Amino acid sequence: MIILGIDPGSRRAGFGVIKVSGRKFEYLDSGVMKYDHEKTFLDRLGIIYTSCEELVEKYQPDHISCESLIYVKSIPALSKLAQARGSMIAAFMKSHQGKVFEYSPNLIKTTVSGHGHADKTSIEKAMMMLFGNKIKFETHDASDALATAVCHGLLKGNATSKRRVQKKGPGSLKSAFKHLERKI
Repeated sequence: MIILGIDPGSRRAGFGVIKVSGRKFEYLDSGVMKYDHEKTFLDRLGIIYTSCEELVEKYQPDHISCESLIYVKSIPALSKLAQARGSMIAAFMKSHQGKVFEYSPNLIKTTVSGHGHADKTSIEKAMMMLFGNKIKFETHDASDALATAVCHGLLKGNATSKRRVQKKGPGSLKSAFKHLERKI
């Protein structure tokens, strides 16, 4: 199964692509889509939509996982993030109806690092531990998106797993794999 993970943003967005075969996770690609070159926000929304369509076409994912909205102090920033995320989801739903999933930032962090309030550097280190130190992330957006894909690879939209992780957390990526091993 190929999973595309997205860390949404209105100026730049991260993406991470992995292949999951049983309990084996393989890194395929990650990067950042930049939208700053568009001067008006409305023009950016069109570029965001198109870039997401291009990602789907390029990587042919089976599932897409996206980080849900987070609390932002600035209402205008939250509004723009919500609209950008909406453009992304609309592009994904065009071809992946029923195969787009969302996870809260805290659930993603708990699943990949064992701590729901882990900082971005910790998430990047967790991804490098899982896939090897050969990966060089352009920004934290790319490592966050990869973590979103890994989170989905571990939970696969399973509400029971999500509830269990949210209540007590897996403790670490290693213990999350052990939990999945027991279910297989």
